[in-house]
Amino acid sequence: MEIGGVPMIVRVARRAAQSGAASVVVATDSSEIVSACAGFGVAAILTGAHHTSGSDRLAEASIALGIAATDIVVNVQGDEPMIEPDLIDACAAILERRGDCVMSTAAHAIGSTADFNDPNIVKVVLDASGRALYFSRAPIPWPRDDVAPHGGEPSPAVVALRHVGIYAYRAGFLRRFPAMARSPLEEIERLEQLRVLWHGEHIAVHVSDRDAGIGIDTPADLEKARALFIATNGAGFA
Repeated sequence: MEIGGVPMIVRVARRAAQSGAASVVVATDSSEIVSACAGFGVAAILTGAHHTSGSDRLAEASIALGIAATDIVVNVQGDEPMIEPDLIDACAAILERRGDCVMSTAAHAIGSTADFNDPNIVKVVLDASGRALYFSRAPIPWPRDDVAPHGGEPSPAVVALRHVGIYAYRAGFLRRFPAMARSPLEEIERLEQLRVLWHGEHIAVHVSDRDAGIGIDTPADLEKARALFIATNGAGFA
């Protein structure tokens, strides 16, 4: 899908290239995506079509690319055309600092009840040290005693965080990930990061003071992004 005449995946890769990453490579099971990337000078690698999650796909790609076990790999999903390059750097930096964690990700405060209740927006709750306790498509944490007067919907508490679809991994752990048994919670929520928590590993969470821009989860999101691109003359895109 194109935004301003450029495939969305290319825009994501271009934004990622503005970070401090040593290299940026698109991992996909689609020859069409590989061709689209090649047409715009974006490196891409073709992986197997059997993967059930992005992490599984990246594990294969990390081996093919010869990435060292001690290196940090950041997974920017292909539906984040406005991802902030400094958010990529922040996820890598927090994982480098947190030796107790095998992964890191990001989140920011939820600003509306609609977002809090939207199942396409993943929520995360943290422990006292800033590690993820749980991710869900449901509204969490549910403020039992703070209910809006109309509609019976809860007002989003200040601790309600929207998960941003970006992950950093220690490459050695990333290669172990596909061999880990899938979690029942992962199957229910369709969230691969729950496999990590299920097996007792830790995920550090960088809490940003700003949102990550429009993530393209639905056709309506794509139209919003296209309208924003036109309205801002491409500001925030690459």
